[in-house]
Amino acid sequence: MKKPVLILILAALAGGGWFSFGSKLAPPTVKETAGDKALARVEKRDIESSIDVSGDVTPAFQLDVKPEVGGKLKAMHVVAGQTVKEGDLLVEIDDRDLLTEKDSALTEIEGAKLTMDKAKKNFERSRELYDQKLISREVFDNLSSEFEIGQNGLVKAERKLQLVEDRLRKTKVFSPTDGTVLTVPVIEGQVVIAAASVNSGSTLMTIANLSTLLIEMHINQVDKAKLSLEKVVQIRAEALKDEAMDARISFIAPIATTKSNVKGFQVQALIEKPDPRLSPGMTVTLNIPIAHVEDAISVPVTAVFKSEGNKKVVYVKNGDATEKREVKVGVTNIDHAQILNGVKEGEQILLIEPGKAAKRS
Repeated sequence: MKKPVLILILAALAGGGWFSFGSKLAPPTVKETAGDKALARVEKRDIESSIDVSGDVTPAFQLDVKPEVGGKLKAMHVVAGQTVKEGDLLVEIDDRDLLTEKDSALTEIEGAKLTMDKAKKNFERSRELYDQKLISREVFDNLSSEFEIGQNGLVKAERKLQLVEDRLRKTKVFSPTDGTVLTVPVIEGQVVIAAASVNSGSTLMTIANLSTLLIEMHINQVDKAKLSLEKVVQIRAEALKDEAMDARISFIAPIATTKSNVKGFQVQALIEKPDPRLSPGMTVTLNIPIAHVEDAISVPVTAVFKSEGNKKVVYVKNGDATEKREVKVGVTNIDHAQILNGVKEGEQILLIEPGKAAKRS
């Protein structure tokens, strides 16, 4: 009969004192934590909440230069990376076939002029004879029609020449704007297709104004409501040793899209004075401020825990014991959380839940 009693006594001693007959577990104490390192003090501080988003740099204004006539490229006058002014010659397209068409049109004009001159003389002579009643009305009308046909033939030949000359002028492609040549996907000798309503044509080059750049990004739908137009954000590029620059939110898409299986919104930020070393195609990180509060009663975010019903609680040091309190959380960032009610400045709180601290000790 003595052995069972002895086993119970040994079990009580092995439990470190937390086991007792006829009583509940004692409340956890601060001693169960890892000492002062597991404590933090409730303090006032300024808290700024922000999100970091990656985006791609792109020119705010760029255009594709396409030919208005097709043919073989005779000469390229620019290369990628070159700065051009409006009106600079970019490309020449072989014009030999068009020059042949021009000669043919000139020949047609000469023939049309001869035909019209002859018809005109016949018409003027017939008018005199008709006035003297020496020819019939039918003959006079026929000669009048021949004269009009001759006039129309000359106009048609002249218009054909004009069209050929317009196409000849278009064999020389000039820059439509000031900017920098970004890409030149064609080479001399290549045959290009003219841009028309039925096809997009060949792209000769892309020209962009790099004095103003855009950052295009995809914002999670949860964060979209926190953005606003004209909000100033800070950007950093790894290629520029993380030097900070300012950008301004210039566009927020009105409809969500899916990118990489994440639904969000297309957002653009404008860099009005970009660093000259920042180039299109680079990836940058944007720090977008979401909220800011000054002199906020705050605690480390690691001191706020979830409780039943998704409530937020903290554990406040109360002598040798801890007091569990429900709190209302305001603005948060990666380090601190604003506490709207539940704690006072100067109080000490636990950074580890008491139950978990007991398991670790």
